[in-house]
Amino acid sequence: MKRIIQETEDGSKTIFIEDLNETYHSKHGAVQEAFHVFINNGLKYFESDNDLIRIIEIGLGTGLNAFITLLEAEKLQKPIEYVGIEKYPVLDEEFQLINFFDDVFKFYPEFEDRKKEFIEFYHQLFYSQWSSWKTISPYFKIKKVEEDFFNIQKIGEQNFDLVYFDAFGSRVQPELWEKELLEIVDSVMNEKCIFTTYAAKGSIKRGLKDLSYNVNKFPGPPGKREMMVGFKNIDL
Repeated sequence: MKRIIQETEDGSKTIFIEDLNETYHSKHGAVQEAFHVFINNGLKYFESDNDLIRIIEIGLGTGLNAFITLLEAEKLQKPIEYVGIEKYPVLDEEFQLINFFDDVFKFYPEFEDRKKEFIEFYHQLFYSQWSSWKTISPYFKIKKVEEDFFNIQKIGEQNFDLVYFDAFGSRVQPELWEKELLEIVDSVMNEKCIFTTYAAKGSIKRGLKDLSYNVNKFPGPPGKREMMVGFKNIDL
């Protein structure tokens, strides 16, 4: 599939899949979307919890969500283990053309003096060996897995507290937004967990409710009216 680097409205870049007419991130702003969906409506619910947080991402892509989560781990001094699943890894030459840093650090002015260090962390994250744990900082370690999402039970990781569901949209991959995959993802989650996604699709809401999640709609990132978060055995 042909992939093209495009600039989004907040100045950050994303990858456009020409064959699918689909981008890896929102055209309205890659960094804004990542921060809004996965930090403000996902990780923030664990801010008061000092225990280890285990996150699984469905659709690692460029590693942007993982990088922002690393910054949050450093900011909060909270240990995070992160597993990113990706069926079609981003190529080195594509990664070299994507520069999120100016836009990312707008959200983290307290890290201005550590920008070089964190940019190096992002490179370590992206170039870390597949299928092996890599400790990036005292608060963040990652395991990248090249695998079909329907096979995540085979990777040997479970007991996740939070899932970032960042698969391609249902227009191009409808099978990723149905109950079968939701059941597979839920099977590797803890009894108490959170599911967050940029989408507000009815099949996701129904599937999560069938799996005993309390599903809430929240305002979406720029360009989207709504998004959804599912809470399982968690009192808000």
